[in-house]
Amino acid sequence: MAFHYPNGQPYLNNEVPQSKKQATRPKATTLFGKRGMSLEEELNDSNQYYRSQSMAVVYKKPTPIQIVKVDYPARSQAVIKEAYFKQASTTDYNGIYQGRYLDFEAKETKNKTAFPFRNFHQHQIEHFRACLQQGGICFVIMKFVPLQRLFLLPASELITRWDAQADGARKSIPLEIVIKQGYEINYQLNPTIPYLSAVDQLIAYQVKRSN
Repeated sequence: MAFHYPNGQPYLNNEVPQSKKQATRPKATTLFGKRGMSLEEELNDSNQYYRSQSMAVVYKKPTPIQIVKVDYPARSQAVIKEAYFKQASTTDYNGIYQGRYLDFEAKETKNKTAFPFRNFHQHQIEHFRACLQQGGICFVIMKFVPLQRLFLLPASELITRWDAQADGARKSIPLEIVIKQGYEINYQLNPTIPYLSAVDQLIAYQVKRSN
């Protein structure tokens, strides 16, 4: 099925596409990760746990689409062949935690040494910038798939390095910077991705800086 952005441009995955054989192969997991789950599925599972424990209310944002072409191979079947995103997406998740607004993106990379900026779009950076100006807690949960390592990187750090591209800076964030400026998250049983612990550290750091 073909998807298009509101400007008519075709939607393409940011990562290098897998071969058909690779796409059907189960993904590697950690000791505590749930077998075969993508980062999005792991976060959805974790958010469901947080909601069930009344710890936070966070959901994945729905992406509205406009269907423009449908095939009917049989009277009782309909297959969507072409659709457009009605508007540019902002970030993947938002919600509330201890009276604070959370807004974050979830991204994966197969790169072992850096996180490429091609995984992000300018309108997402501007969305983060606007949310931060209103006092929101904004970040990216990054997964280095080959290393099976997860990090929470503050949106402010992402914005700084994104903006630096205009002055000739590199078009990626090195892993060592993610380690230094972010917060590593270790898989566990429940929730699968305990990212609120990293959020607590981020909030504590921001409070300390403001005092």
